[in-house]
Amino acid sequence: MIELFLVSGITLFAIMLTWIFDFVNGFHDSANSIATIVATKVLTPVKAVGLAAFFNFLGILYVSEVAMTIKKGIIREELIIEYGIPIVLSTLLGAIIWDLITWWFGIPTSSSHALVGGLLGSGGAAAGLGAVVWSGTMKTSIFIIISPLAGLIIGFFIVAMVMRAAKNSKRAIANKWFRRLQLASSAFYSFTHGTNDAQKGMGIIMLILLADPLTTALVLQHDGVFLWVAVSCHAAIALGTFFGGWRIVKTMASRITKLEPYQGFSAETGAASILAVTAFFGIPVSTTHTISGSIMGVGAARRLSAVRWGVGRRIVVAWILTIPAAATISGLIFLGYLHLLY
Repeated sequence: MIELFLVSGITLFAIMLTWIFDFVNGFHDSANSIATIVATKVLTPVKAVGLAAFFNFLGILYVSEVAMTIKKGIIREELIIEYGIPIVLSTLLGAIIWDLITWWFGIPTSSSHALVGGLLGSGGAAAGLGAVVWSGTMKTSIFIIISPLAGLIIGFFIVAMVMRAAKNSKRAIANKWFRRLQLASSAFYSFTHGTNDAQKGMGIIMLILLADPLTTALVLQHDGVFLWVAVSCHAAIALGTFFGGWRIVKTMASRITKLEPYQGFSAETGAASILAVTAFFGIPVSTTHTISGSIMGVGAARRLSAVRWGVGRRIVVAWILTIPAAATISGLIFLGYLHLLY
């Protein structure tokens, strides 16, 4: 943790802003972790956010490949060293502003892709297309489409298998069992949500430390993520989840489709499985996209009309807008900085 004592004031401010981003991320995406378990009345909202926050923090025990993608795989590291802290601050501000706009309107968009958009916007403002690491950026962009579709398909098939397995059981007995199972599936989803989303903040703090001349050498010598960075980011996202964004809970828990316990279990299990796999391979996917797709797939397995596709279309529009919107905001902020500087 010695790195934290070496940094300048502006670097410390940027690190604190990253923790705020992680808190807002947890606040914004808390619905992802608790929507189904609240919708099926397995837990009260307060108990649900407590469970989600605890397992969000435990996500620190999983791999850190997503953090490495954020650190090295979106824009060139040399650019961070050249332009310093302002380029990272512009990234964070753009992502936070877009997150707050979508939170205010109750739209479950992606904090992850807002951060990627912020990096591309500030990097693009600094060096144009030459700033972009295309392999990591394309991988992330492709999964904007793949993750919700995979969530939909896997959610559909899991709930279809569950319905087949429980077809001879009485509804009340089946729901009793799935209420218990949903505690496990919600914990699993919260774990993968924490390990996926906290890593974005971890990657950003490593970029901040890379940008500070006092700590550049330490970061270049270190192959992964400093332990204090991982602990602080998971703590921030867990706190954000605990205080939760209830506007989005309403959209996720009831406006996409009505859920029973067996459906909530299926949606959470399907989404968490995707998040675990993508985190292992270092792909920074959207937890929001994944669980939204899974909820739609679960609803469609009952009947297509069970899903409110109009709400789904509104969410998809927000997904498409996120990267360019956050990029625009971050790019304008960084251009404003350059204008003041020169």
